Amino acid sequence: MSTRKQLRSLVEARQGIIVPGAFNALSAKVIADLGFQAIYVTGAGVTNMWFGMPDQGFMGLHEIAEHTARIRDAVDVPLIVDADTGFGNALNVRHTVRVLERAGADCIQLEDQVAPKRCGHFSGKEVISTEEAVSKIKAAVDARQDPDFLIMARTDAAATHGFEAAIERAQKFAEAGADILFVEAVTEAEQVRALPQLLGKPQLMNMVIGGRTPIFNADQLAELGFGIVLYANAALQGAVTGMQKALTVLRDEKEVQESSGLVATFAERQRLVNKPEWDELEKRYS
Repeated sequence: MSTRKQLRSLVEARQGIIVPGAFNALSAKVIADLGFQAIYVTGAGVTNMWFGMPDQGFMGLHEIAEHTARIRDAVDVPLIVDADTGFGNALNVRHTVRVLERAGADCIQLEDQVAPKRCGHFSGKEVISTEEAVSKIKAAVDARQDPDFLIMARTDAAATHGFEAAIERAQKFAEAGADILFVEAVTEAEQVRALPQLLGKPQLMNMVIGGRTPIFNADQLAELGFGIVLYANAALQGAVTGMQKALTVLRDEKEVQESSGLVATFAERQRLVNKPEWDELEKRYS
């Protein structure tokens, strides 16, 4: 079964699969190695880790496509790719779909913010008109070459127009052909519980650590009927903490030992990047 068919099956089962975010190929390999069934290529993570900048629209199509291609080469699990606003109007969305489909995405997420967009849990968001947003979803649906390539439609309207308006938008995105719906940054537990009853399409719930949406256990979200439980930047936040701890010890104690528990062992690092396989290939071609 192709990774796109795998993802469609997982989403439609509505069993709340946990999907962590990857910000580069190595983080994707760690996620896949731990047995997660799908990976989210995070625009915020790429922006934070690649540029050292906040998630405020600095990433472009080139950067996310390059990371998608590298991650696709590194892992064989389904990839959901954050395509922000589609990087322009409906015609740009068409181009974005073609580029990311070729790069190895199995699903792309498009949102309805005004460009330059910002993290869904930041203040100061604005959204485009419902009509323009719907036209962009229609363009994405029309642009895909593989019918198993999934389109996820995200709305940030809850923060600007209210929860009911966000539901209305999401329903129109579904009618435009979106396969998965994503109502971002709801702030009340009751709203989280209500979403699967209000919208017929499979949905993603975004668990932003430290964000505005109450944290639910993934089993709870599965019972409610969500298809995907997204932890877009858990790996990033864990990596930052890990770097800070290891480097603080190095600064203060002038050394870091493998036995400290602060770092992956040398052997583990080589296993994750498939060093033994490359050694075998070197022997074959020598």
